[in-house]
Amino acid sequence: MFADLRGYTALTQSLEPAALTALLDAFYDDCAAAIWRYDGLLNKTIGDAVFAIFNFPVRQTDHAVQALLAARDIQERFARRRDELLRLIGSGALEVGIGIGIDSGETNFGEFGQTHRDLTAVGTVVNRAARAQAAARSGEILVTSAVRDRAGDLVAGEGAEHKLKGFQQPVMLFAG
Repeated sequence: MFADLRGYTALTQSLEPAALTALLDAFYDDCAAAIWRYDGLLNKTIGDAVFAIFNFPVRQTDHAVQALLAARDIQERFARRRDELLRLIGSGALEVGIGIGIDSGETNFGEFGQTHRDLTAVGTVVNRAARAQAAARSGEILVTSAVRDRAGDLVAGEGAEHKLKGFQQPVMLFAG
């Protein structure tokens, strides 16, 4: 699962560093709380985004459900904090929100690099989740067919094909 703070880049050009720090602190804290609540591992914070893994280190048969519930929790926490954050960044600020993408499948998880070791997951499933997040609008959760298949009734409705960067074939994404 990838979650990205929308509008952040534009805000960096107009907000004081203290306000940017407070915004990122709130975003990271809310993401971490939701991810941990649903037994995920917050693997990385990447600027104004987070990368979480579910089904590691403890294997879970319902990991796709857990990831989806965590994503919904992140969106709900942000919605509850919205007025506070808008006061912090100013009412005239650009729209701010969160876009989330989730995929499910096999990854390669371990330490990579020779001189600098980095513990992370890599592979197509990670790339597809990142690209689904990039396609998600503010306030939206996009999940792949693999997540929809594993999450059952939690993902309803028709999907839409998306041309994702780096993927030759369109990828079917569903609102989560």
